[in-house]
Amino acid sequence: MMPERSNWKERWQRIAAWVRGFLYGLLLYDMEKFFRRQRGELEDLFMFVTFGDMIGLPVLPPYYTLRLLPYVVPRVQRWKRRALRERDLTDLVADLD
Repeated sequence: MMPERSNWKERWQRIAAWVRGFLYGLLLYDMEKFFRRQRGELEDLFMFVTFGDMIGLPVLPPYYTLRLLPYVVPRVQRWKRRALRERDLTDLVADLD
């Protein structure tokens, strides 16, 4: 009798997980995607303002840039790659979605 209970319990857990995933996708996925994109754009803006001189756009005095450098070193390579990447028409259309 115990194996039957565990079988039902596993089924209910799988069904509950599926329902949670479905509701998440239905109600929250687009919002999370929007917030992640917005956060990325704000991080890019921060990096442009503080470390724009790395790609030829001096904005802030170097003193403040050097004070912030230890906190952003792990993100610098990804930011430079993303900021200097060539974009085409498909990228512009994807940003509108």
